[in-house]
Amino acid sequence: MRTGRRPGGHGFGAPEAPSTPRPDTPWGRVSGTVLAYIALTKPRVIELLLVATIPAMLLADRGSVDLALILSTLFGGWMGAASANSLNCVVDADIDKVMKRTALRPLARQAVPTRNAFVFGMVLGVASFVWLWWRANLLAGALVVATIAFYVLVYTMVLKRRTWQNVVWGGAAGCMPVMVGWAAVTGSLSWEPLVLFLVIFFWTPPHTWALAMRYKEDYKAAGVPMLPVIATEQHVTKQILIYTWATVLATLVLVPAAGVVYAAVALLAGAWFVFIAHQLYNSVRGGASVKPLKLFLQSNNYLAVVCLGLAVDSVLDLPTIASYF
Repeated sequence: MRTGRRPGGHGFGAPEAPSTPRPDTPWGRVSGTVLAYIALTKPRVIELLLVATIPAMLLADRGSVDLALILSTLFGGWMGAASANSLNCVVDADIDKVMKRTALRPLARQAVPTRNAFVFGMVLGVASFVWLWWRANLLAGALVVATIAFYVLVYTMVLKRRTWQNVVWGGAAGCMPVMVGWAAVTGSLSWEPLVLFLVIFFWTPPHTWALAMRYKEDYKAAGVPMLPVIATEQHVTKQILIYTWATVLATLVLVPAAGVVYAAVALLAGAWFVFIAHQLYNSVRGGASVKPLKLFLQSNNYLAVVCLGLAVDSVLDLPTIASYF
């Protein structure tokens, strides 16, 4: 299989660009250290996770925009995600050194001492809990702690190196921002955030497996049993197709709680996402050259469009689809 070029875009797990060599001056060393700590948090991994929080909060408070609460929740969520990613870097430092895609991470190139990175991650986690408890409620803070613990202890330390289903179940951590956002507004949970959780849960495997198809030699060298490493390309793309359909169907389950704007966006964006997944699957079946990174990058756009559609729909507060019946 001939794959596409290395992407330069954003997204969960996107390849990391080389860092600019820092000058051998006091300011250069300080700025280099600061940038290394920022890199530990994986900023590009966080961005879409935080974006998914906003529509959940707007839907929970449909017709109203509490900007102060939204910004406070995003800040607390950022600290929680940064904590989880920093601790992930600590645990994965050995395989990050092996993989070309991650060789420039701070611990892989020894830009930050391991002990410091661990303390940094723990402090961020505690700060996230305290902040969300103070600015929102205890449930939102507790959900962030549960997310960090699951991502580090269950996904990173247990699932990632032991089973090809690592991103299936481990992806649950990436779904939690919508639960945190809903809890921050309502102080409780409901079926709507659960559906949003499932949307991201089903979206994560095709998104991640498309990237892994391009970098499967990296994962193989690191001993990480990603599905593209242990299965045929046809099986992988079939699984991608199944999970893509599941993602789109999950977005449609939310339609009764939203209006016509979200319904239209979910249908049109879903048809486009399924089309791209079918293209990849059919190309592999036909033996043609494929570019799995196209699906990886476009899956980011799909999720962003669906989240934007839900956010706009919630702010407009048009009659819900359920209200017509």
